[in-house]
Amino acid sequence: MTTIDATQEAPPLPAHVGRFWPLAIGSIGVVFGDIGTSPLYAFRLALAQATHRNLGPDDIIGVVSLALWALILVVTVKYVLFLMRADNRGEGGVLSLMALAERAVGRRTRLIFVLGVCGAALFYGDAAITPAISVLSAVEGLRSVPGLAAHITEPVVLVISIALLVVLFAVQSRGTGRVGAVFGPITAVWFVAIAAVGVAPILREPAVLLAFSPHEAVGFLVRHGVVGFMVLGSVFLTVTGAEALFADMGHFGRWPIQASWLCFVLPCLAVNYLGQGAFALTALHAAQAAGRHLGDQDWFFLMIPELARLPMVILATAATIIASQAVITGAFSLTQQAIQLGLLPRLVIRNTSEAHAGQIYLPTINGLLMLAVLFLVASFRSSAALGNAYGLAVTGTMVVTTSLAFIVVRRRWGWPLWGAVAFVAPLFLVDLVFLSANALKIPSGGWLPLAIAAVLLLVMMTWVEGSRRLTRKVREHAMPLRDVTPMLVGPNLYRAAGTAVFLTSDPTSAPMALLHNLKHNKVLHERNLVLGVRTAPTPRVADEDRLTITPVDASFTTVIARFGFMERPDIPRALRLAAAQGLKVELMSASFFVGRRSVVHTHGSGTPLWRQRLYAFLLRNSEDPTGYFGVPPGRVVEMGAQLAL
Repeated sequence: MTTIDATQEAPPLPAHVGRFWPLAIGSIGVVFGDIGTSPLYAFRLALAQATHRNLGPDDIIGVVSLALWALILVVTVKYVLFLMRADNRGEGGVLSLMALAERAVGRRTRLIFVLGVCGAALFYGDAAITPAISVLSAVEGLRSVPGLAAHITEPVVLVISIALLVVLFAVQSRGTGRVGAVFGPITAVWFVAIAAVGVAPILREPAVLLAFSPHEAVGFLVRHGVVGFMVLGSVFLTVTGAEALFADMGHFGRWPIQASWLCFVLPCLAVNYLGQGAFALTALHAAQAAGRHLGDQDWFFLMIPELARLPMVILATAATIIASQAVITGAFSLTQQAIQLGLLPRLVIRNTSEAHAGQIYLPTINGLLMLAVLFLVASFRSSAALGNAYGLAVTGTMVVTTSLAFIVVRRRWGWPLWGAVAFVAPLFLVDLVFLSANALKIPSGGWLPLAIAAVLLLVMMTWVEGSRRLTRKVREHAMPLRDVTPMLVGPNLYRAAGTAVFLTSDPTSAPMALLHNLKHNKVLHERNLVLGVRTAPTPRVADEDRLTITPVDASFTTVIARFGFMERPDIPRALRLAAAQGLKVELMSASFFVGRRSVVHTHGSGTPLWRQRLYAFLLRNSEDPTGYFGVPPGRVVEMGAQLAL
């Protein structure tokens, strides 16, 4: 039912006039929640990779330097200063960028399609791990609270973490509108707090400020070889929330996000990582003086004064829940885009706000995501173990994003080839370095996000290929509408009063429901609308561009309704706009005819039997078109047909 119209343009996104500061504060909570909780585990895991008996101050400074320059190169240069200019009418994200690249090329190519699908699949792998590692790392902080350490065993951490995650997923059906208003202020307090606790250690060990020199980062990698490369994989955890900067741009606008990052979030993160490095330097000096080996420690919570640790654990837990909420909401939005772009079957989508169309809830995605997160918590049991699985999916998505951005720079912005390569190649090289470093984690857990992504990739490819084959089968037996209408006369044909609306994927052909109605009921309405739905490669479509109406004859009219990939199709609302073009439809008296297809398994069709069954399962479990397109259920007539792939 949904296809890409690569030529459709959308009106410019309205400017956020007079709302800069509210949007900037709001973006701190939603956009930076994930990257803001990385200090809980990123530096600890990176330094643990580098820990050895001859660990020196230069090594600690080198790890901090790697973290700082990852934030500068990946987040600031690539995302904040470059990719946020490659927006699709104000919207960001890998599927939005895929649609923009398709519009730049003028059609859907196999390369762009594969990149977009892979990027979306990898995002789901990240969405499953982020809530698990974030909440686990916060709850583990209870072990650093004096008087509680002996009681916070691994089972206690698991029980508390699972309880928090179950509650988090259970409240998704209520929508994020009510709690969203406090996301920004709470996360702003979190950033101020993590910066504040980093100041004192820096004052005690100002040598850590040498980490601002890229020479320290490069020197660390040169000295440690393969070990340094493994540390780089853990350092990447400092930028795992960078995709949110791009994906959530449509909610807040480019300038509020850029200002929040450059003026507030980045300085706070930098001070905290410097503080953890300085505290580790102090601990190293004490260990060397005592003749001990510097072991793996929870540097984030240990550098906090003892009296402030419990409040900080509570604040960290709130921050990780907010970060998890942002990822879950992103999964909902990405799924809606994938459905609209024809990458996934129709799923139940519930709007949780009357004022904001973007606040949606998908029960199926919420349930599957909760099961995946709880499985990860129960299987890995600690944030340190999950750290080995984290990062690979994100780096893969970043490689996809940079590749699609190159197509946009070259084809849409019109840069010369040498200029596009000179600008994008260094960013692509950085992504490949991080991807290679994270690939070393595959045996110890990195396979997990790849497995999740592979399953989603298989589902999406099966759905797209099955839908393509099914459409081709229908078209093989279809008759052009203009050839059919002259034959619809005769004394045996009853003409019913009113309007019939036939929903179809191809408005130029006679709909299956129409032919079945004529064959079995011998009925034709006085007015017949053959309506097809198209998805534009833009976030939204203006009302004046919503409908294309083409009269066929006195009884038939074809209607094409266009919706953006961020919109949920609403057929009744679209048909109300037809009056402006001289076509008035009485919705409460019209009859809507919908063709329902079922797949018959066959051998020798070119499609493996297991894949036919998977597609048939997806088709059976997709949402009823009546609900998905907003058609009044009491006015619907369904006509079924069996087809073989």
